[in-house]
This record gives sequence, C-alpha cells and structure tokens, in this order.
Amino acid sequence: MTSPDTRSDREKVVSKLPLRLRQELKIRAAQRGVDIQEAVETGITTWRSLGSNLSPIDTSGAESFATFLPATQWTGFRADCKDRGVSLIQGLAQSVQVWLDHHPAPAVRRPAIVRRIVVCNQKGGVGKTAITAGTGEALAEDPTALMPVRVSKHFAALLDEANDTDTDNGGDRYDPLALEDLPGLGQRVLLVDFDPQGHLTKQLGQEPLPMGGDSLTNHMAGDAKGDLRDVIVAIDEDRFGDRLHLLPACTDAFLLDVRLASVRAREAALERALAPVEADYDVILIDCPPSLGLSMDAAAYYGRRRPDEVPGNSGTLIVVQAEDSSADAYDLLTSQIEDMRTDLALELDYLGIVVNHYDARRGYIATSSLQSWMDIKDPRVVGVIGDLKEQKEAVRVKRPLLSYAPRCDQSVGLRALAREISK
Repeated sequence: MTSPDTRSDREKVVSKLPLRLRQELKIRAAQRGVDIQEAVETGITTWRSLGSNLSPIDTSGAESFATFLPATQWTGFRADCKDRGVSLIQGLAQSVQVWLDHHPAPAVRRPAIVRRIVVCNQKGGVGKTAITAGTGEALAEDPTALMPVRVSKHFAALLDEANDTDTDNGGDRYDPLALEDLPGLGQRVLLVDFDPQGHLTKQLGQEPLPMGGDSLTNHMAGDAKGDLRDVIVAIDEDRFGDRLHLLPACTDAFLLDVRLASVRAREAALERALAPVEADYDVILIDCPPSLGLSMDAAAYYGRRRPDEVPGNSGTLIVVQAEDSSADAYDLLTSQIEDMRTDLALELDYLGIVVNHYDARRGYIATSSLQSWMDIKDPRVVGVIGDLKEQKEAVRVKRPLLSYAPRCDQSVGLRALAREISK
C-alpha cells in the first residue's frame, strides 16, 4: 500500500517485515549514519539488479513496517516480485538483508593513544564520582544496541528549558523530541578510584582493597606487590559486556601525599603505575579526591598531552555545581593547573566543565550561576546534569546508573556528555 508524501518526491509504503530484520536495520542504519528509508531504497535497488532469486527468509510473525521510497520505485518492485514469484513481504525482507550484507557494522573507533580523563575539583560534594562513573558507563555501552541520547539541543536551549520550572519531572524536563537513538560507543574503559574515601568503588557494588595488600598507592610509591591487573575488577552488567573495569580504592591512599614526597619525579607516579595496563583500554577515567595536594599534581600530569597526541584527546574534566562556592573552588583548581602548565611546561587541555546537581527550582542562585558557567568559553560547559532521584537510587542499590535507569534524564545527559568530550 502506498500514499503520497507531500514533503518530497517520495511516497509512503506500508508492508511487513520480520522483527529481527527491523531491529537490525534500525541499529545498522544508525551505526552507518543513514536514514532507514535510504537504506531500504538502496536495498531494493540492489535486489532488483540481481540476476537470480535469493534464499528465502523466514517471514513468519512479520509486523507492519512503513517507510518512504522514491515515486515509482515501489511499483517497479512489486512487478519484479511478481516476475520472480515471491511475495512483497519476502521481497522486502530479502532487500533489507541484501543491504545489511553489503553494509556491515563499522568497527568501533579506538584512539591511537589511550584517552586519560581526569575528573576533578578540590571541592567535595559536587558529584565527581557520579560524573566519572556515568561518563565511563556511557563510553562503554553496547555498540550493537541503540541508546537514547540528547544530542539535538544546544546548551543555550538547555538553559532556556532549565529556567522553565513548569515541568512534570522535578524541574528538569524530559523532552522526547530532543532525543535520538544512537549506538553505544563500545569503548574499553577503566575507572580509577583515586579517592581514599572509596565512593566510586562502593557505588559500583565493589569492596575497597584491603590494607596490607596491593594497591594503586603502592604502585605509585614504588612498593608494588604484584601485577596491577590482579586488583582490577570487571563491572558485571550485560550492557557493558567486558568493557567496563574498575581499579578499586584502598584506604592507604590517605597516606599517598606523604609517600609521594620521597618518590623520584613524583608528578609522574600515577603515569608510571598505570602504564602497564594502558594497552588494555581506550579510555581511563580518574576520579580525583577533593584535594590540591601532590596526588592532584600526579593526576593532572597524567592527563597532559603526550607527544603526537591530538589536542582534546586527554585532559581535565572539571565538575561544579550551580552555586557560589563552586566558583571559588574552580578558581583554586585552575590556578593549580596553570601553575603546572607553566612550571613543568605541560600541554594540559581542559576537556570542559560539567554543571552537576542542577535544579532550576532552587531559583535565582542556581539559574544565574548556571548562566555564569555558560559564559565561560575556555573551558566551556560540556554538560548539565540534573539533580534527580535515579542517581541516588542507583547509589543505594550499588548499581551503575546507566544499567539501573538507562532512559532517565541523567543517563540521557551523561551519554551526551560522553559524546561531547569524544568529538
């Protein structure tokens, strides 16, 4: 059945397609960056050009499927199906399969040099741990499945929406029109809990490393007791496959600054410790402690731009809140980073600012502070994450947020953040 499409020279076509092919077509089209209608058009054109019939496809349970095709293509396709003695449903299924066979899923893009993202702010309570975990989860999601991502909104539009408190979702509007289903990024990710408080470790349902055993602190201090891989654990959730790993915290990190004071080239201690495992990952995220001490120096140094590394591949991601004390802490942190840039002649990139725990219902302080962050152009705001209940619930049940509530507004925003800093 067809009907005119007044928007172009295409006509709407309604037929049926097996659910398996519909899903595979939707995912593959998104992976290849093409419209579904273009994929079907190309598949039909290729199918019609073949000189022989293809093996039949099981179309039992086929469900309604609609698309737009160029005018007259469907008529010619119907005639070809009749000549070949196949039903329209069978011909369409074969055409879609032909397109899938000719357009395999693209390989996951992997960086030439492991990306090192240092999530930091010397002020506690801004949500560095949640941003570290959520960004890592978004980077590691299944590349063969589609995830809702907020990509069509510019931050100016987001600000306008955030200022509108007449919403149904706790002051943070969930607008389906601003979402797009995209394949997961499929990156191999290591989350490093660099904070002796161990919030990242506990939130992901893992136990801190025992005192007296091996730990990141020991490796940084030159007292390693084994292979660092032996203390890394996988986050066992289907949507991440075996791509999301954690290096747990150990309370011996409280002594890290003291131990680093006697270490040679102490600013490079974190890099020396993690170097043996870098080849296993595409991205390493460091959840920094709320500190401006030697450990922060080592984390910042680790995020510096290496020889032959493109700008923006690695660097610091600064997490703030829309309130005044975050601005004071931000000034202290950026002063430390600028001092390191100068004293050690580092090329240390800012990946951006994330405004976390945002809630427009808090009034002028929140909205005006958000605008102030937006006004900073270097580093620029790369994400605004709402203060909603799902994150707190995920922490309570010790599960990754993107597994616990994959379609909540925070998950959608974290996927956008992961893509924004991956451009």
